[in-house]
Amino acid sequence: MESELRSKDAAQENKTPNFLVKWMKIRVGSVPLPVYLALSVVIVAAGILQQLPVNMLGGFAVILTLGWLLGTIGANIPFLKNFGAPAILSLLVPSILVFFNLVNKNILASADILMKQANFLYFYIACLVCGSILGMNRKILVQGLLKMIVPMMAGMICAMGVGTAVGTLLGLGWQHTLFFIVTPVLAGGIGEGILPLSLGYGAITGTSSAQLVAQLIPATIIGNFFAITCAALLARFGEKYPKYSGQGQLVKTTNQDDLADAIKEDKTPLDIKLMGGGVLVACTLFIAGGLLQKVTGFPGPVLMIILAAALKYINIIPKETQVGSKQLYQFISGNFTFPLMAGLGLLYIPLKDVVGMLSWQYFIVVISVVFTVIATGFSVARFMKMHPVEAAIVSACQSGMGGTGDVAILSTANRMNLMPFAQVATRLGGAITVITMTAILRMIF
Repeated sequence: MESELRSKDAAQENKTPNFLVKWMKIRVGSVPLPVYLALSVVIVAAGILQQLPVNMLGGFAVILTLGWLLGTIGANIPFLKNFGAPAILSLLVPSILVFFNLVNKNILASADILMKQANFLYFYIACLVCGSILGMNRKILVQGLLKMIVPMMAGMICAMGVGTAVGTLLGLGWQHTLFFIVTPVLAGGIGEGILPLSLGYGAITGTSSAQLVAQLIPATIIGNFFAITCAALLARFGEKYPKYSGQGQLVKTTNQDDLADAIKEDKTPLDIKLMGGGVLVACTLFIAGGLLQKVTGFPGPVLMIILAAALKYINIIPKETQVGSKQLYQFISGNFTFPLMAGLGLLYIPLKDVVGMLSWQYFIVVISVVFTVIATGFSVARFMKMHPVEAAIVSACQSGMGGTGDVAILSTANRMNLMPFAQVATRLGGAITVITMTAILRMIF
């Protein structure tokens, strides 16, 4: 029966025009090019006529159409495809379209309902964090989380010192440089970093938080794009000099090490039903992190990571549920990474604010901060028995736009499995930065 079906398919393919066969082999995201064109025509027409449903269906249609196209274009640009073109295009092009008023209100409203109202970003991060943690060797997981704290703190301290010194030498003033350029780069993103930082600064200085947000956001965005580029360069460096790279593994292992099994390829068959359990686990752990935040005051996403790591270490979650979480992580990261970034570009990157703050001195300071964080992670890794390339890539996430930056940086370096470590560096590092710098400003103001 199976052989008959194959022969029928082969016969059908022989009757198909050659140009169509070639087009069907070209994929945009997860579908062949002709299928993508047919679907996108319907979605674009609905958007132009302002008939897109303002709900999650419309939101997914917008970000999938835009993200898959930009990610595919970026992945096929010679040379630049190895330096973050898919991620940068997915973030930057939608922001440019909004800047020039080329996106109508219906499209933005549909994306907004998914990205902001339903908070798809948190669902994405929860699936990636929980799936990558539960799918990882438990000893490597705990060792990696503990070891990342050292380069995180070292990078933060060194970056603040270097960035402030560079800004002072360029005539920007040490206070302005430290509090309004260096700190926002290391604050852990917009929602978890810039917004609480602006509230803290506003309470101290008497300036409106809205005005402060406009001053703080550009450093975060510029730092994020430079970190993406550095991640691409680090990935290429790791390919050229394999002794510095763990091929996606953060902690070093040897053949004799009892952790060596962590690098073995997982050949577990795909099970759709198990992935459903992975969804419930991710949602539950995210909610648990939020509940613990009310008690402890620590950021919920960080507590979610700690809770997932603890459950993995004591091995209380059944093996099949862990497999389902890992397969869900693979599905989400493989299909929604660039669409997610396209949605973030539409709604979260105000290009107008970035353009208004630009100067060559500003660029130099931001670049010095990002470079210092990455160089510190790379250098400290050798003393922590970590692979320098992976440690540097995770360190780069400290200067990214929170969860958005983590996704863009890790996807550019093709190391999405490092998401738990990146989230610790971003969330915990950002929280420490916000609390510390707000306290220092209060003392000197």
